[in-house]
Amino acid sequence: MGMIDYFRKEAAPEQKASAAGPVISYHSAGRVVWSPRDVASLTRTGFAGNPVGFRAVKLIAEAAAALPLICQDDCARYDSHPVIDLLARPNPAQGRAELFEALYGQLILTGNGYVEAVAADEGAPVELHVLRSDRMSVVPGADGWPMAYDYTVGGRKHRFAVTDRSPILHVKSFHPQDDHYGFSALQAAAQAIDVHNSASGWSKALLDNAARPSGALVYDGPDGATMTTEQFDRLSNELEAHHMGARNAGRPMLLEGGLDWKPMGFSPSDMEFHRTKEAAARDIALAFGVPPMLLGIPGDATYANYAEAHRAFFRLTVLPLATRVTAAISGWLQGYTGEALTLRPDLDQVPALSAERDAQWARVAGADFLTRAEKRALLGLPAEASDD
Repeated sequence: MGMIDYFRKEAAPEQKASAAGPVISYHSAGRVVWSPRDVASLTRTGFAGNPVGFRAVKLIAEAAAALPLICQDDCARYDSHPVIDLLARPNPAQGRAELFEALYGQLILTGNGYVEAVAADEGAPVELHVLRSDRMSVVPGADGWPMAYDYTVGGRKHRFAVTDRSPILHVKSFHPQDDHYGFSALQAAAQAIDVHNSASGWSKALLDNAARPSGALVYDGPDGATMTTEQFDRLSNELEAHHMGARNAGRPMLLEGGLDWKPMGFSPSDMEFHRTKEAAARDIALAFGVPPMLLGIPGDATYANYAEAHRAFFRLTVLPLATRVTAAISGWLQGYTGEALTLRPDLDQVPALSAERDAQWARVAGADFLTRAEKRALLGLPAEASDD
């Protein structure tokens, strides 16, 4: 294979545009289109403040970032290539796993992922950086497509112009009601996250109250007399200081002057709150596409065993995400290199899929009615080089 000339110039392709593009542009009037969701609040409550959301995002992002990648074209599969080297060390502060984990994390949490390419003059990119989605905004052009991206930090703004060699790759999830931004799993799980966090807060309040249900102090004074203000304040202060909080759990209460303690049992709703919390946790896992069994959530009988749940997790969540993102990256880099490369996950090196991949190889190898070239194509291998 000859070396690819990254500096060659090619004729600009014929430009075509959607007929609906100008209408979208008119709606935006060429101004910055701000995302309608509060990314900071959702991330704070659903990721930083919720263990189920945190673990679900980490599980998906780390699994997808750890997938081995294949770099190939129609003629060969490459073990060494400038694109492979770029992804292996995308910038001085990150390796491939860190870059992809940040990209997948941003995409899962916000529905949008942005990658910046730093190119040397007109050459291929020399660095790749993942930019924070909450700081990026789209500037639509006259045709409805983004003409620029504004990145704002601390009141300072930098504009990335979109050209044939766009410095920004924007990967977004499907959003049925937005032309420029994606829809995140965190938004779909927002209600379940609120329920789960509220149940956790209720449990914490119960522990702070000596881990027992509330009760009432009944004062039976002589001749129906009531407590004075001074007596009431003294009693309230003593209860708060000596009988509330986890450190005071089980401490006996000394009553005097006609006081009697009347405990109140749990109501049916109080006794069911833990089930509500588990149901909310399953809804959060469902929104992210993670089998509850993998998150240690009890009561899930969807999969027969952990291995089956693990396989479904990769097949239904991790691989579709990684395949779409790596395809977007390879198509974006093609605008710089001019080389029709394909990046995709190497399914043969995913332990969770080893059984079904072995079965597929055996089926293809035993199909005598297929030619050798057809078998290679079915297995995703490039065509064999001719002897000419």
